[in-house]
This record gives sequence, C-alpha cells and structure tokens, in this order.
Amino acid sequence: MRALLQRVTSAKVEVDGQITGEIGRGLLVLVCAMDGDTEVQAEKLAARVSKLRIFKDEAGKMNRSVSDVGGACLVVSQFTLAADTRTGNRPGFSSAAAPETGKHLYEYFSEALRKLDLPVENGIFAADMAVSLTNDGPITIWLDTADRA
Repeated sequence: MRALLQRVTSAKVEVDGQITGEIGRGLLVLVCAMDGDTEVQAEKLAARVSKLRIFKDEAGKMNRSVSDVGGACLVVSQFTLAADTRTGNRPGFSSAAAPETGKHLYEYFSEALRKLDLPVENGIFAADMAVSLTNDGPITIWLDTADRA
C-alpha cells in the first residue's frame, strides 16, 4: 500500500458540499491499495503511520508521533498514488488494486488505525471529493509498504 502523509493543523473532505470527515491537528493520509496488497500491508502501513515521528517535541525536533501529540487522521482514498508516469504524457493506473479490493483495504486500513487508538475520519471511497488542508511545516512524507521488508 502507498500513503502520502501531510502533517496538518486542520483538514476536511467534502462530497457534494457535505463534510464527510474533518480533523484538527494530525495527519491527512492519502492512501492507495496496490495490486497484490492484502490486509497484512494495511496493518503494517497503519502501524507505521501511527509511529512515524514527524511532530515537534519540546526542543522543536521532529520526535513525536501523531499518537504522542493526541492527533487524528483524516484518511482519503486516492488511487492516483499508483500513477505510472514513466512513459508518455498520460499516467497509467494498472498497478492499483481492483476497486473492490481497494475499498476493502481502505476501510481495513482505517479500522487498523482506530485499533491503534487513533481518532479517524474518512472521505468516501471512489467519490469525487474536495479536500482542504492547512499543511503544518509543510511536512509531507511518502510511505510504501513495498519499500520495507
């Protein structure tokens, strides 16, 4: 699975003008299930997101996790993280998981974060969403479970 994390002071997602998820301090997590991913990758990604130390400590160093600072996660599905831009001018998305699998793993990932005692808000899978955020830092981090043993 792939995720793009943005440390935020606030973020929200709207579908058809209605807010479906909104957080204050925490992480906006754009997530994509890749072909071949399973619940194992979703759990590993959730654990990594919950422990990643990208929030400042008292000395101003990035040494605290979203859990440490009492933050929340806004999880938004984004299949475009699977974009293959190696050739041509139009990205290909064939490495993304099939929609049924992608939806299941998106929901499973969100639940895995909740089981790690993180407040989680969500967008709506496959919807046309408007995402707003105030990026804190700015801090943006890319995670991919394929990069880890």
